[in-house]
Amino acid sequence: MKKRRIVTLFVAIMAVVKLLSADIWVSPSGDDRNSGLSREHPLQTLHAALRKAREMRRLNDPSITSGINIFLGKGIYCQYEPLLIRPEDSGTPSSPTLIKGIDGDHVVISGGVKLSGWKLAGRIGGLPADVLNKIWMVDVPLVNGNVINFRQLWVNGRKATRTRNITDFRQMDRIISDDIQNEILWVPTSSVASIAKSPHAELVLHQMWEIAVLRIQSIIFNGDSAGITFHSPENRIQFEHPWPRPMMGKGVNSPFYITNAMELLDRPGEWYFDKADSRLYYYPLPGEKMESVSAVIPFAETLVEVMGTADRQVAHIRFENIHFNYTTWLRPSEKGHVPLQAGMYMLDAYRLVPKLQRDAEDHPLDNQAWIGRPPAAVEVEGAHHIVFENCTFEHLGSCGLDFKKTTHDTRVVGCLFRDIAGNGMQIGMFSEPSVETHLPYRPQDEREICTGQFIENNYITDIGNEDWGCVGICAGYVRDILIRHNELCDLPYTGISMGWGWTRSDNCMRNNRVMGNNVHHFAKHMHDVAGIYTLSSQPHSIIAENYVHDIVLSPYAHNPDHWFYLYTDEGSSYIEVKNNWCDAEKFLQNANGPGVVWENNGPMVHDSVKINAGLKPKYQYLRYK
Repeated sequence: MKKRRIVTLFVAIMAVVKLLSADIWVSPSGDDRNSGLSREHPLQTLHAALRKAREMRRLNDPSITSGINIFLGKGIYCQYEPLLIRPEDSGTPSSPTLIKGIDGDHVVISGGVKLSGWKLAGRIGGLPADVLNKIWMVDVPLVNGNVINFRQLWVNGRKATRTRNITDFRQMDRIISDDIQNEILWVPTSSVASIAKSPHAELVLHQMWEIAVLRIQSIIFNGDSAGITFHSPENRIQFEHPWPRPMMGKGVNSPFYITNAMELLDRPGEWYFDKADSRLYYYPLPGEKMESVSAVIPFAETLVEVMGTADRQVAHIRFENIHFNYTTWLRPSEKGHVPLQAGMYMLDAYRLVPKLQRDAEDHPLDNQAWIGRPPAAVEVEGAHHIVFENCTFEHLGSCGLDFKKTTHDTRVVGCLFRDIAGNGMQIGMFSEPSVETHLPYRPQDEREICTGQFIENNYITDIGNEDWGCVGICAGYVRDILIRHNELCDLPYTGISMGWGWTRSDNCMRNNRVMGNNVHHFAKHMHDVAGIYTLSSQPHSIIAENYVHDIVLSPYAHNPDHWFYLYTDEGSSYIEVKNNWCDAEKFLQNANGPGVVWENNGPMVHDSVKINAGLKPKYQYLRYK
């Protein structure tokens, strides 16, 4: 009898031990000298909380048997540098680490700074006379000891407009000619006459399925025409790269607009930053009271880096109920931006003569390009079992969330992606900067391959609102990915893009599934576009039961008919495309390889596909968040 009591007591004790988890509390009003072990004595920074959790694991603290919970109280957590989560911060299957926002929906990890001290600007040289007494200004403070540059401003949560020469993009002028030999772009004089002396003006050029952001170096006037040269390195890349090119032809010359000049500050809602004086000028909207507005500029490119290696990975970290807000991206201001596709920018690109005969199954190639990858608010590399649930990625200057190489078994569920300048999500390898981007990716160490990603029930809207060639979900070389029951809308280009390389050759991709997604109101600005798009060989992959509808149709397309609901592009092979509901049977198979099977796609598909696609009822609230 006594022995039985001892056994029962031991079982009870073990049950209590099994339930033990350590709670670390954080608050913007806390203090990093506190213990952080109670809500009444919180730490102040995520950095301190993560360090405490790390040391508890290193010292085998018995309180962490069932995990570590880092609870973030209501408020804004400013990141002056990325929060680095290392392999030593890893949890385990039985003892994971949870980083969770509490107190409702008000926990923000921010890379922005609020501006204060607005005053009327008075008379400013270069401004139109009719706006002189309507412009307000504020001195931009040093951030972390540095003068900062930025490309975005948010006023009362609304993204303000960087000065540009048109209100409606349908008013864009079109180029006159593209002088590749002399590296001069000719445009109407009327479009640039007012900014001839502006030191930092940019030209944003529509190029088929991408835009280019080109910093103006000089302008030569010749009657009704003006010849523009650009700064380096974008000048070289712009005039050498083969695809995508500016369009020339009767009535279809590429449109463009001019931005970032004081002389263009002539409409409510616009702003201009004078870098020389570190002073921001803003033309308020009707009803905005500058004495009380909340104005935020970004200074950090990345907020969180989950960073491990193939041999020492970060594992079992979960983020819940956190807003990742206010990031910047400064490459376009420093080096211009000439992308190849999906926002991946060219470091070097030119036409190869004669054409290169790749593997026998591929057509000869003349397009050579080496690319860089835009930064993201949250970046994950060398990690597994990383989860983002009920998080918000919003007001961002480039990408939202990026899973790079050497990641597997990650989950993104019930998250909101909104007001993002670039891609909503980037997943998998596209190519290293040193590797020509059309070469198939077959790493010797297969741990590098991005595998087992689970992307479900996310709402992705207002993506690519600066870099128009970006997409909602951009998956490159991936394996065993599942993209399911997401809703994507208000998109400048494509909704979901899967694959990279433009090749039929064997590569690392296979077993990818895009199922039950609702993609609508896409192609606002670009063409050569689809709701769902694929590249290259992806054996045993499926695109099924998606609802793709209500294409917007870009008004600037040189070929107005070159748009599609579903599009298997160059090298797409061994992919099943079936039972997708679309408004019409408008699809494209371009230079596909073998094994692409199309079956029962279009408006004849059973309405149950429309009804079941997109967000499940539990996640419908994301539309109104």
